[in-house]
Amino acid sequence: MGIQFQELWGWMKRRKVFATLLVVMMFGVGILTGTMISGHVLATRSQADNGASLLAVPDPVALSNVFSAISKKVEPAVVNISTTQVIEKPKGGRDPHGSGDSFQDFFDRFFNAPDDNADAERSLGSGVIVDKKGFILTNDHVIDQATKIQVTFDGDPNHYSARVIGTDKDTDLAVIKIDAEQDLPVAKLGNSDGTQVGDWVLAFGSPFGLNSTVTAGIISAKDRSVDEGPSHQFQRFIQTDAAINPGNSGGPLVNMAGEVIGINTAIYTGSRGFEGVGFALPSTTAISVYNQLVSSGKVTRGSIGVTFEEKNRNPILLKELGAPYGIVIEDVTPGSPAAKAGLQPGDVITDVNGQPVRTASDLVNPIAQTPIGQSVQLRFFRDKQPKEVAATVADRSKLFPDVSASSEEQPDQPEEPAQFGLRVEELTPDLGRKLGMERVTGVVVTEVEPASFAEDILFLRGDVITEINHTPIGSMAAYRAEMAKLKPGDDVLFKVARRQTDGERILTVYLAGAVPKEK
Repeated sequence: MGIQFQELWGWMKRRKVFATLLVVMMFGVGILTGTMISGHVLATRSQADNGASLLAVPDPVALSNVFSAISKKVEPAVVNISTTQVIEKPKGGRDPHGSGDSFQDFFDRFFNAPDDNADAERSLGSGVIVDKKGFILTNDHVIDQATKIQVTFDGDPNHYSARVIGTDKDTDLAVIKIDAEQDLPVAKLGNSDGTQVGDWVLAFGSPFGLNSTVTAGIISAKDRSVDEGPSHQFQRFIQTDAAINPGNSGGPLVNMAGEVIGINTAIYTGSRGFEGVGFALPSTTAISVYNQLVSSGKVTRGSIGVTFEEKNRNPILLKELGAPYGIVIEDVTPGSPAAKAGLQPGDVITDVNGQPVRTASDLVNPIAQTPIGQSVQLRFFRDKQPKEVAATVADRSKLFPDVSASSEEQPDQPEEPAQFGLRVEELTPDLGRKLGMERVTGVVVTEVEPASFAEDILFLRGDVITEINHTPIGSMAAYRAEMAKLKPGDDVLFKVARRQTDGERILTVYLAGAVPKEK
């Protein structure tokens, strides 16, 4: 009996423990459930109280991608252009033509540090590749007077050296070329004549050096003239409110078909920054200039030898002269085609080849585009009477040499390739004594062209070249003979005698490099 009671008591104790645990668990679940329900009720009540609904992230929506599609298409063909310009400073008290003491003139050039003679300026601009072989359209003012031109692409670490194919200051356009090992991406040129005021456009470039920048706007005006005068007769711009800033020059203005319809050239600003007015040269002008530059390196334009003031076209003036419209001639160049055809100041030209002349472009462009030696038919009014005459077109640069800025009239670039940027003179006994190099035989370096191979391998003015590729140099003839043997890509070693800055010792210096490829 006692045994049975103990077993029963143990069984009851185990049930009690189990029941206690079960109650505790149920109590905990109840608290948790109550908290969640309470929180839910509070949240629901909160939403109901202020009327707000929770926000949800919507599914992605395909928005307009026209701009981004054009950017992806055009951007690879847009380049950044950096240039180095070295501007010589005049020497006070020295004859610029080199008269006087030739030795002293040499010492003035030789002993002055380069920074005393010239300022190196670096500028940034843009350009657009229009031929897969590396031909690039840009502005003349971007590369004007540059001694070194480098081109970079967004995402490409390489720096490509460019050479100038031709420039045209009348339109501020230039063509440069880079050599790459592969075909380059190109931008398609469109016809700017089809653009209308209000059309959307994108401007590409590197404003303030910020590569791969794209801005959007509309065409604000067409056939806009910024500066008047003969030297700006061919600069008729597309005006846009797409942001154009310093560094955008030379970049493309692109329409919604992804075609280049202009070359960004200028801005109208009082702060040097964007103020809503930018200008681009029309693609029709750029194409004409490009074709002439790549074909002959220069632009030739026709003229009949008349000057005029475009703004002088008020209705009362034309009425008094008896013409319904037209351009009033102010001057006729003696001996010009216009003079030979009998045109006089005060005549009003109303038609060229049967087309009405209502603006300066209507008069200038058809004549400028006529091949030299061919004639144009002119209709004009004199003393309120209409007359007609034919005039043979002549070269504009010869009729107006003072205002013409064609590339053939620009100063010739130094022919550096044969000498690699080195200018040398015979080291005569007298000059050797002046330099303190009486015992040295060779040729003395009188000038090192900026951004040249000679500068790259650290030549200095006053160096005396004594050997080229271990061959002694005792005269100018020997120097020319050894330099003539060098081929592009060859390694070359110069042995140089260099005087220390304190003048106490003569150092022997070796300068070496790979002969640059001819451009």
